[in-house]
Amino acid sequence: MTHVHAFAAPDATSPLQPHTIERRDLKPTDIKIEILYSGVCHSDLHQARSEWGPSIYPLVPGHEIVGRVVAVGEQVTRFKAGDLAGVGCMVDSCQHCDACAEGLEQYCENGATWTYNSRERDTKAPTHGGYSTEIVVTEGFAVHVPETLDLKGVAPLLCAGITMYSPLNHWKIGKGHKVAIVGLGGLGHMGIKLAVAMGADVTLFTTSQGKAEDALRLGAHHVILSNDKAAMKAARSSFDFIISTVPTSHDLNPYLVTLKRDGHLVIVGALEPVGVSGVPLALQRRSVAGSNIGGIAETQKMLDFCAEHGIVADIEMIRMQDINTAYERMLKNDVKYRFVIDMAAFRAEQDQAAD
Repeated sequence: MTHVHAFAAPDATSPLQPHTIERRDLKPTDIKIEILYSGVCHSDLHQARSEWGPSIYPLVPGHEIVGRVVAVGEQVTRFKAGDLAGVGCMVDSCQHCDACAEGLEQYCENGATWTYNSRERDTKAPTHGGYSTEIVVTEGFAVHVPETLDLKGVAPLLCAGITMYSPLNHWKIGKGHKVAIVGLGGLGHMGIKLAVAMGADVTLFTTSQGKAEDALRLGAHHVILSNDKAAMKAARSSFDFIISTVPTSHDLNPYLVTLKRDGHLVIVGALEPVGVSGVPLALQRRSVAGSNIGGIAETQKMLDFCAEHGIVADIEMIRMQDINTAYERMLKNDVKYRFVIDMAAFRAEQDQAAD
């Protein structure tokens, strides 16, 4: 076992604070990654506060991890020391169900092992995430990070990026498609960048006039204020594909009628009930679907696509010590569009304090 510096939530109500965790010794197929950057996802906050069911404490969040491989197990073939590597939301799955056999580990029928707030399949030890200086993971659940990309902006691609890429890829969105993104946040801003790079005509739906200029800067071709009745009426039967990134319960019906016949509206944000009427679905054979993150192969495909098109997230760098302030700002939507923790700086500070 190796002792590693981290920041952890000790319980559901206390601020995150410095903590020491143990990382397992390398198994034959494991790699050890020195973490350089860790993205901050809204789900980190939810789980730190035990809002998605009972969390395992102390809890070290973080599932948008970019770093450099510093050691490999004797059977590792895909990585070597010095390689850049990324770890997203999963670190294991059963590997034998139909979903896993198809490279869809995120839909593992026996439950994926999540990067944090989960348990290792063999030892049942709690998993700990990227708010730490190192992580050990089986090579099959790490991805290669292209050297050409800005590593700070790569970290959020491991969650926000793949969450938006996966439905666009699955439904084969490309040139000639009209796509709309509902909401401009960590997910929405990635959706605009990716859909534009795929060749789609992209519109942002938002309730905020103030977000229109930023959406156009990010590459959106059009912006529609969803609280503008005339604009929404004019948009009826316009879109082939809509992705809703809204994280709370909301009424989908105003957006459903803007779909063309056989159009799809995909939910990636809300984990709460959403309002859906059968009428707009039946009248034009429209459909509503959901989508999770991508599997490991698809995540690698996404990173390679981003490298080809020069896509990274818009981020604000923070110190590890400022994570609690960052959480409060996230609750106010005061970030454009993702916080990223400089873990290399945190490591240096911890090493200096130990000397």
